[in-house]
Amino acid sequence: MLTDSVEYDYTATAAGHVWTAGACPLDEHGTVVAPGDLAAQTVRTLDNLEAALGGAGAALGDVVKTTIYVASTDRGDLVVAWDLYRDRLGAHRPPATLLGVAVLGYPGQLVEIEAVACIAGR
Repeated sequence: MLTDSVEYDYTATAAGHVWTAGACPLDEHGTVVAPGDLAAQTVRTLDNLEAALGGAGAALGDVVKTTIYVASTDRGDLVVAWDLYRDRLGAHRPPATLLGVAVLGYPGQLVEIEAVACIAGR
């Protein structure tokens, strides 16, 4: 089963797992929020990731792997995104990869987070 979004499918569910496309810092109109503000964009991205997971019957506590992309070559920027991510997940500590990249898909986009969740057996 795939969950539709405005532009493409954000989640796919099979065999008790949920895979997300990269959640982005977009508002309900598809516009990047808080241009230039990595912290605000990270919070919005996490909000959107939670919503995508929820639409597929999962939650952040079900996440078993994430990849976090930050459009920056400054390790300090990666730490900003990482700290906000870890704060949101609380005691839940799934394996995660944090990457600095040259550019992301939307103009002004600074962060993107994709996840895999396991909902089988709960």
